[in-house]
Amino acid sequence: MSKITTPNHAKVTERPFADGGRAPAAHFRFYLYATVSRMLRYVVEIYGDREEAFEQFPFLRGYADELAEFEPADMTEQAAEEWWRDALRHWEAAAVGNLPLRSLRESYELDDDAITLLMCAGIIEEDSRFCALFESVQGAPAQRRPTVGLLQAWWSDEEGQGAARARIRRLRELGLIQLVNADAPSLECAAQAHNLLWETLRGETSEHVASWLGFRAPETLAEMDDLIVADSLRERLTACAAAMAMGDAQALIVRGPRRNGRRTLLGALARSMGMGLLEINVTQSTGDTRWTPDDTRWGIALTMATMLHAVPVIVCELSPGENLELPAWRGFGGFIGVVTGRQGGVNGVSAECAFTLEVEMPDIDTRRRLWRRCSDATQAIMLDHIAERFRLTSGNIHRAARLASVCARGEGRNEITPADARHACRSLNRQTLETLATPIRVSGDWSALAANAETMQELHLLETRCRHRERLRQSTAKAFGDHLNAGVRALFSGPSGAGKTLAAKLLASALQMDLYRLDLSAVVNKYIGETEKNLNQIFARAEELDVILLLDEGDALLTARTDVGNANDRYANLETNYLLQRLESFDGILIVTTNAADRIDAAFQRRMDVVISFPPPDIMERWAIWQMHLPVAHAVDEALLWEINERCVFTGGQIRNAVLHASLLALDNGGTITSAYIENAVRREYRKTGSICPLR
Repeated sequence: MSKITTPNHAKVTERPFADGGRAPAAHFRFYLYATVSRMLRYVVEIYGDREEAFEQFPFLRGYADELAEFEPADMTEQAAEEWWRDALRHWEAAAVGNLPLRSLRESYELDDDAITLLMCAGIIEEDSRFCALFESVQGAPAQRRPTVGLLQAWWSDEEGQGAARARIRRLRELGLIQLVNADAPSLECAAQAHNLLWETLRGETSEHVASWLGFRAPETLAEMDDLIVADSLRERLTACAAAMAMGDAQALIVRGPRRNGRRTLLGALARSMGMGLLEINVTQSTGDTRWTPDDTRWGIALTMATMLHAVPVIVCELSPGENLELPAWRGFGGFIGVVTGRQGGVNGVSAECAFTLEVEMPDIDTRRRLWRRCSDATQAIMLDHIAERFRLTSGNIHRAARLASVCARGEGRNEITPADARHACRSLNRQTLETLATPIRVSGDWSALAANAETMQELHLLETRCRHRERLRQSTAKAFGDHLNAGVRALFSGPSGAGKTLAAKLLASALQMDLYRLDLSAVVNKYIGETEKNLNQIFARAEELDVILLLDEGDALLTARTDVGNANDRYANLETNYLLQRLESFDGILIVTTNAADRIDAAFQRRMDVVISFPPPDIMERWAIWQMHLPVAHAVDEALLWEINERCVFTGGQIRNAVLHASLLALDNGGTITSAYIENAVRREYRKTGSICPLR
């Protein structure tokens, strides 16, 4: 196949219409030859003679010799254009697969003059020797690209330059041509081809096109029959595919948690239509503002999707109150996909005729099938337990299964265990969660907590509720179960040091789940709406990663609403209202602790599934706490310890502090805790609170 060479070569070799395949790169070169053929005639006309033109630009002789081998001689300008058009159509008729230039021409109803004009604007990207030609014919030594004036003059017709101006305007709308010096007079503006689209025209598009743009060929996408989804979701997806094929909708909006197969579903839909997938990420990691409808990147992305015969999929994670406005796709005949979360809105002309598909967290049966596909099928029994234990999104299951298999092989095992799966889950991408919450180490069992029988019973019931949170809705009446989700919201109330946070740790340990404490300093923001965004982000990540979220001292956020006296009251109430709604839809496990339950809005308490009271420990519970905290080899007089237990009404936290202080004093005296050290520590606790110690 022919190849336009670099300036170091004087001649182009091989005939362009020789049998060398029907690839997009060959199609691109044929159009480039048609452009050079037209440019040669204008250059010769400027210099009055072919030899004079070749003397000025010797590299043109190589092009002329190559063109003379297959282009009929002595053709008029109109005849040459018709000959090239007929030759290209004949070549295209035998081509197999997608040709970007043909897709561009047919989808946007561009004529061959528009395509060759585009080629002229970008020809120096293929052969930089044309820079000297443009400098010479334009009489501007520094103007190495063709100007709008030159393109209009060379591509004018019998009726003038109006048609050429319209072609340039249309190519600019599609993002194919850019003006380098837009502040200059319009005719002096230099035109250049957009580099991303130029590479696509050449057939050289890679998977990672740009930081905000990625392409996947049809053969790399999942097939509809290979999707592991719930039957109800498959039925809705099939109905959407039929509607898209009939042209009944312009867009398909897929909502749901991140890494839950949203893009995989759209990819399978695109493949069923013989199309690829062009992913447009409008949520930049740099924190840039959202794209506006007049952003030039929209046109570039849609043009590229047209050339690649791909479905454009817009990925945008919206926060509460945010909207993504889609522009009008002028001339774009396909449908678009939008991937977003449960929050935010999508509007615009394209969204007016859109279907919405909700992708929920996979149920137990779906998770079981996903684990079996990603792991060894001989581990069915263990995998069933893992699938029920770890409530993850489909994408996180794929990642966790691979990591768990690596952990097992590292220890010489073929089968993965729940411990491997838990370690793999901790290796998932949790950076976003950890910017707003702090991981807490958990260990131990319920024997480490000294509480009354009623509190312990409620804690055991809470553990049971958490274990069966997905199955609970199946055991209730349908009218009731349809309104239940898998979320569990618990409120622990009681004085400081009564064991609320310890109970949360022990619950996480019993469930073998990770515990994260919400960082109020990172969540609460003085700017309007930012607190809600942070709360939504942390709740969403906790749902996707299957962790327990701890809201310590929750009365700071769950405060009662007040009468609106000023703007601050209004926005504080808005935050409270949003949190009420988000708690009700929360799909994970949330524990709220407070020592001021009376300050919590009654609406929050109503939304709590479990409310557990942690009263101050009685005398026998205090004795148990002392025994749990003191080391076995202590030298504290039992009579003194009982007197302290009887007279000093401490909480568990105060007993813990007293034992820690006594242990510190004992380190300078052999490490054994004595009666004197314990008494000193107890009196210190009373001094901290400004109270009188009741010990004699």
